[in-house]
Amino acid sequence: MTSAYAAVYKEWRDDPELFWRKAAKAIDWIKAPQKIFDAGAGVYGLWFPDAVCNACANAVDRHVEAGRGDQAAIIYDSPVTGTKRTLTYAQLQEEVGTLAAVLRKHGVEKGDRVIIYMAMIPEAVIGMLACARIGAIHSVVFGGFAAQELAKRIDDCAPKLVLAASCGVEPNRVVHYKPLLDEAIELAARKPAAVLMLRRPQEPATPTQGRDFDWTAEVEAARAQGLFADCVPVAATDPLYILYTSGTTGAPKGVVRDTGGYLVALEWTMSNVYDVKPGEVFWAASDVGWVVGHSYIVYGPLIHGATTIIYEGKPVGTPDPGAFWRVIEEHGVASLFTAPTALRAIKKEDPAGTWLQRYDVSRLRALFLAGERADPDTIQWAEKILNVPVVDHWWQTETGWAIAANPLGLGMAPVKYGSPTFPMPGYDLSVVDDLGHDAGRNEMGTILLRLPLPPGNLVALWNQEARMRAGYLDDFPGFYKTGDGGYVDDDGYVFVMGRIDDVINVAGHRLSTGGMEEVIASHPDVAECAVIGMNDAIKGEQPCGFIVLKAGTSGTHERIEKELVQLVRDKVGPVAAFKTAIVVDRLPKTRSGKILRGAMKKIADHDPWTTPATIDDPAVLDDIADALKAKGI
Repeated sequence: MTSAYAAVYKEWRDDPELFWRKAAKAIDWIKAPQKIFDAGAGVYGLWFPDAVCNACANAVDRHVEAGRGDQAAIIYDSPVTGTKRTLTYAQLQEEVGTLAAVLRKHGVEKGDRVIIYMAMIPEAVIGMLACARIGAIHSVVFGGFAAQELAKRIDDCAPKLVLAASCGVEPNRVVHYKPLLDEAIELAARKPAAVLMLRRPQEPATPTQGRDFDWTAEVEAARAQGLFADCVPVAATDPLYILYTSGTTGAPKGVVRDTGGYLVALEWTMSNVYDVKPGEVFWAASDVGWVVGHSYIVYGPLIHGATTIIYEGKPVGTPDPGAFWRVIEEHGVASLFTAPTALRAIKKEDPAGTWLQRYDVSRLRALFLAGERADPDTIQWAEKILNVPVVDHWWQTETGWAIAANPLGLGMAPVKYGSPTFPMPGYDLSVVDDLGHDAGRNEMGTILLRLPLPPGNLVALWNQEARMRAGYLDDFPGFYKTGDGGYVDDDGYVFVMGRIDDVINVAGHRLSTGGMEEVIASHPDVAECAVIGMNDAIKGEQPCGFIVLKAGTSGTHERIEKELVQLVRDKVGPVAAFKTAIVVDRLPKTRSGKILRGAMKKIADHDPWTTPATIDDPAVLDDIADALKAKGI
């Protein structure tokens, strides 16, 4: 297949404003944009500064008005509770309009903030859309987030109201949200006026007198009274949401996404990057608490008129490694978007892909990976068992959509394993050395994006303009610093090797831990791995690899560790000074599946450390400490 990528990227390069003016025609505007970009507004300019729109109208109402109200908008599938539910676009409109009326009853209006602290259930999406409907700014905080971290976010955005569920449900436990929320509100200085609590059957939760209101009762009362909120016109430049980046220390960093640019960018990606058609089923196996959930569980698919899946479960253990394949067969998924760590979890438990044979996944056309670096071994494994294109693409919480991808809708370019392929229209990418000079082809450096960033990217950090400038813009004037390191090869393919912090200095040699991980992951017994740089008195830093083996692996840990040391020596070279490989049962990860390499490094260096707020299971860090101690580290 011939890719139209080069022609489309050139079209953007030749006239960026005309490119986005054309893309904006796919959105329903209350007042269509006349001016496309205002370079003098915001920290680097604002898109569609004179336009007026509403995100909920584009995600819900316009599909009902177009006669597609009976089409499924949301499929909820919860193996942990044994629950399935489908909401059509017409049903979603009714639910969202009613909840929006309840929010108004509690004093929430345009510009007010609402924190959403919920599990992966339809009400979380309904809550987001209800806020968008009346022009309120939502801030979703991952359900079960630690009380102290939640309190920081409450103080930062000062919500008028909190939408919460009483609990989350994990495979082997119920996570009680209500006590965490109560503690957070107690700690917060800027307390919300009210909490609307969805009381799940697994945790009825006793309401706090005078503050907590029963979600179901309030919605039923509003419905009985015929209360329904219409969509409120908002400026395209008005904030749609605040999303706090994971793993922050100190004051949280609230990424602000504007409304109009986000709608335009997401609609463009659904066709051109993901090759999904209205009415098809798109599944982003993430969580609404993360940026992937915002962009591709909620807004992207619904704006496009697709059917989205809300999955309350895991890739393995709910109940088995065939969980994803069962969902794909049962709901006719055309395109799956997940994190590499989910695939590695499946591969670890079922390396031969035998569970896949139980299901008909023939309607699946593509698998997309993002969230962390996708190692070539995992991509090739998925290609082999699924026999569909596996597309690695790279983006950030701050960007809201892909910086680099192999755009399926434009025709796939040849795959280079380890590369998310090419920059997308809107992104002018370069790689520089430590002095800010062009690094040249195939040379490692810091990845920058020339300003302005395209529509859909962050427009601010909430109430922290100086921090935004210092964190992203000041080091390289005229550019956005991604914080990621990598290189561009002779064919223009981008290789993202990890955060700049993951480039280690071994006796003066700058080496990518991502490159070492790629080598380790190629070993047939390795399910997943992480490499960190430990402090070393002589060499400055020395790499240390943590390895999780596939189920049923034979041979001693000592043998495999020796093989991995030799493999890195053969593939990367003696310069890597790779001498320490440690087999562990599991790696510490955030709930979105990102490996917490920074925490592992602190433990290895014997630096003071605290449990990251985003960690899925804190006990894993103790296991890492024990494994290091057993090696005399």
